[in-house]
Amino acid sequence: MTGRETVTQPAATVQQAPVSSGSYEAGDITVLEGLDPVRARPGMYIGSTGSTGLHHLVWEVVDNAVDEAMAGFCTKIEVAILADGACRVSDNGRGIPTDAHPQYPDKSAAELVLTTLHAGGKFGGSGYKVSGGLHGVGVSVVNALSSRLVLEVDRDSKHYVAEFKDGGQITQPLRQSGSAPRGRTGTTVTFWPDPSVFEEIDFRSQTVLERLQVMAFLNKALEISFKDARAGREQAVTYKYNGGIVDFVKHLNTTKESLFRRVCTFSSEEEDQQVEVALQWNTGYHESIYSFANGISTIEGGMHEEGFKKALTNVVNKYARSRGVLKDKDDNLTGEDIREGLTAIVSVKLRDPQFEGQTKAKLGNVSTRSLVEKTTNEKLAEWLEENPREGNQIAQKAVLASRARVAARQARELTRRKSALDGAGLPGKLVDCSSRDPRETEIFIVEGNSAGGSAKDARDPRTQAILPIRGKILNVEKARVDKILKNTEIQALVSAIGAGVAEDFDLSKARYNKVIILADADVDGSHIRTLLLTFFFRQMKDLVEAGYVYAAQPPLYSTIVGKNRVYFLDDAAKDRFLAEHPGHKAEFQRLKGLGEMDFGELKETTMDVSKRSLLQITVEQAVMADEVCSILMGDDVEQRRRFIQTNAKDVRFLDI
Repeated sequence: MTGRETVTQPAATVQQAPVSSGSYEAGDITVLEGLDPVRARPGMYIGSTGSTGLHHLVWEVVDNAVDEAMAGFCTKIEVAILADGACRVSDNGRGIPTDAHPQYPDKSAAELVLTTLHAGGKFGGSGYKVSGGLHGVGVSVVNALSSRLVLEVDRDSKHYVAEFKDGGQITQPLRQSGSAPRGRTGTTVTFWPDPSVFEEIDFRSQTVLERLQVMAFLNKALEISFKDARAGREQAVTYKYNGGIVDFVKHLNTTKESLFRRVCTFSSEEEDQQVEVALQWNTGYHESIYSFANGISTIEGGMHEEGFKKALTNVVNKYARSRGVLKDKDDNLTGEDIREGLTAIVSVKLRDPQFEGQTKAKLGNVSTRSLVEKTTNEKLAEWLEENPREGNQIAQKAVLASRARVAARQARELTRRKSALDGAGLPGKLVDCSSRDPRETEIFIVEGNSAGGSAKDARDPRTQAILPIRGKILNVEKARVDKILKNTEIQALVSAIGAGVAEDFDLSKARYNKVIILADADVDGSHIRTLLLTFFFRQMKDLVEAGYVYAAQPPLYSTIVGKNRVYFLDDAAKDRFLAEHPGHKAEFQRLKGLGEMDFGELKETTMDVSKRSLLQITVEQAVMADEVCSILMGDDVEQRRRFIQTNAKDVRFLDI
């Protein structure tokens, strides 16, 4: 294979009438043919032209291979990032048909699938009973948005090859190039994303691995391997789970303390659809329900998730009353109470799934809701009766959650009343800025009064606010909402930001569009940063998703070079400097605490807008911080050690 080719002009040229003419006649109507619609509006098909859309190309090809596995014809899928940045997906399924299509005798079926929108084997024919692909646009979209694509098919003991470039133009029609190796069957797609379409064309291996692992969990005993051949990033990983979604639940609860060891699992099947559920509670306070339809993650839920939640609430309430955990005078438990600490997988497979849009984020089949609800009502009730010890633990935990919910509501009402009485309700230790325009203001959250004093002197009083907090805030991962809202430091955070908390949070009311965590450049500072990120992720998630949360990166060292003082973020930066300047004689000063830095140093390194280094926190990083918080603040020393060893690269920004 040759390297990636650069495309200098788009495949589709859309002609427009001159603005000055003002005409709107038949000749002004543009007809986009073939794959041109994808090139013209890629976001409509893959969501965006950023990292999310780039990886969506991988998902489209992998989903086709998984469809072969669900049909019972594929046992192994291989995904590779090649040395030149291309992606290759190979399966041992039946292979795309290579003979001529009856309606289009001049084209092979394989070429038709790669170059024509809405061409595929998933519109109700006998090729697939269930599949994730529905619209016949998946792999053709990949072709449309690639500068080059190579298709290889092993079928009928023959090996076929076809090549495309510049958004789907055929450069090599499908031809037989030899015999299939050792009687192999299957399809291999290698593609180079088009740099003229995407903002970046660098695949993130961790993103791909996470998706592949989920696919392996959802398809019991399917082997999925991944290989990264890029220089400096070489790795190889293989996933295969004989326990399927039961193993999935165990994996998700690895970093948590399970309420009991057993994983509840049940399934049911009708003529054209089936459901499989696995669930287990942990001692935490957050629910994690993941739903899938034909192997596609329905991140916005849908009918299958609705049916599961409704039946779960019904079954647990009935069980709690039958066992006397709920008395006659007690109100029913809410779904939120029952789902506290729940980890569940709801996977459905059906012949004709009705997704909302090409990205398939939500399932709309009413019949599937009925199947899931009926199955959960029957099978979960049986499981609770057969496992009374676990059933009692579930009911007791839900009752405690119900009491905490009432206490949390009272705490929120008290907070609202206090805010109304206090006017703006701002905490006394907040050193606010004079501007009231959130678009230009920012708040620095610092540890302790000494750091707060330095930051106050170093700030721009017009746009920069300072909020000192005392020590390490409450670990919200291990506390219920009522306890969280009573914590003094958290109350100060909530009041200062001004947008509420939890379900009351309203991003439009945020007083600052930058919330910057300014913690010391040592281990304690990392822990404080982790605790704060966990709080924002759990109680102010919209703040993170909007890109308002940042971590300031104060230096750990400084030294004199000539007449100037030079700063270094961490040990790695210092080591790089010494390697480049072996004759450097001046000593290094360790700037451990922000309180030890004078306001000039703090302004120069961290708070001067023109010079400072900020890390904008993504949702992925916040999730990682949340996981780190669960482990590093726990009591299991061995688990902490294993986690740090395994995830050192991913949590490097936490300085762990």
